[in-house]
Amino acid sequence: MTFADADPRLQGLATRVTDAFAREFGGDATIVVAAPGRVNLIGEHTDYSDGFVLPAAIDRHIVIAARPRADRTVQLYAADMRESAQFDLDDLRPDTNRRWSNYERGVAWALQGAGYTLQGMDAVVAGDVPVASGLSSSAAIEVATAFTFQTLSDLDLDGVERALLCQKAENEFVGMRCGIMDQYIISLGRRDHALLIDCRSLDYELVPVPAGVSLVICDTQKRRGLVDSEYNTRRNECEAGARALGVPALRDVSVATFEARQDELAPVTRKRCRHVITENQRVLDAVDALGRDDLQRFGELMNASHVSLRDDYEVSCAELDAMVEAAWRQPGVLGARMTGAGFGGCTVNLVQDEATEAFQHSVAREYTDATGLEPRIYVCAAEDGVRLLRRA
Repeated sequence: MTFADADPRLQGLATRVTDAFAREFGGDATIVVAAPGRVNLIGEHTDYSDGFVLPAAIDRHIVIAARPRADRTVQLYAADMRESAQFDLDDLRPDTNRRWSNYERGVAWALQGAGYTLQGMDAVVAGDVPVASGLSSSAAIEVATAFTFQTLSDLDLDGVERALLCQKAENEFVGMRCGIMDQYIISLGRRDHALLIDCRSLDYELVPVPAGVSLVICDTQKRRGLVDSEYNTRRNECEAGARALGVPALRDVSVATFEARQDELAPVTRKRCRHVITENQRVLDAVDALGRDDLQRFGELMNASHVSLRDDYEVSCAELDAMVEAAWRQPGVLGARMTGAGFGGCTVNLVQDEATEAFQHSVAREYTDATGLEPRIYVCAAEDGVRLLRRA
């Protein structure tokens, strides 16, 4: 069985999901949908200051095989967990026993709340997006679910509205106050491109990623701690800085203005503001560099982003620093930085294709020597957003 526009890894995942569908529900699924994970290339902790981010979808996916039902019931089977869940589209509420199903329930709730009429379905879900690594497996499930409902119920829903409704599902139904970046890139991404997102206007622009490089993601295997409390503290510090500088958000302060007025700020607030203001400029400079195929400059900006996150925003940790510093020592590495909320999780590395194999071995060895932890390393490419793989 072949699937449209799918590489061998995705072909194998889609086959596994359709085989599971036949076992669980009998017969064939009528559609197969794939949604990618994502990594943020640059633009960290800028979103809640109305700033800029530059994520890319990656070639690790959540896949859903589904078939419509004649009633208002949704039957789910999570193949990776070998668990089932069921819910009624006329009685949507969070499930405290099968919490994994709340993403699908929440998407149905958000779509119906926006006035869309949904059809029941049988569906099997599985994926190879690493869970709890900061690569947005939850957002991929949401967007894949929305696209599945959209296709089965023939909904007139564009990529932006789909992303916004998935964000609403996670914010208000699941209860995680995420920003828009994850759902936007998974809904709107394009192969061989990153996506510049303006977090104030929600305008976006596809930015080509030149050939010859891979996005290598290194999971430190240090699970993220302190994120919720420190996130709230950082957000409050940024808001205090914006008030002190007389602007709605730090997005409205140029680097030159900050440098002229930084002495007006308390020392810690000054550091937080310096990161956000310079990071916004780095994102714009990075887009310019990609437009000129200047990967050397892009990599320098990634490196500077990590230093800023480590020293000014103070959201790195010993494990992230060890991973980044190991990467900086490798041949063929153009840039490396922590990615995500911080205090653990992953780094993103821009590596020349011919150097990726040696990079994986050397970085893993050096990181383990430094920390005693064994990392997981994923060589990725910029991938398309959510899409239909097959329709019967």
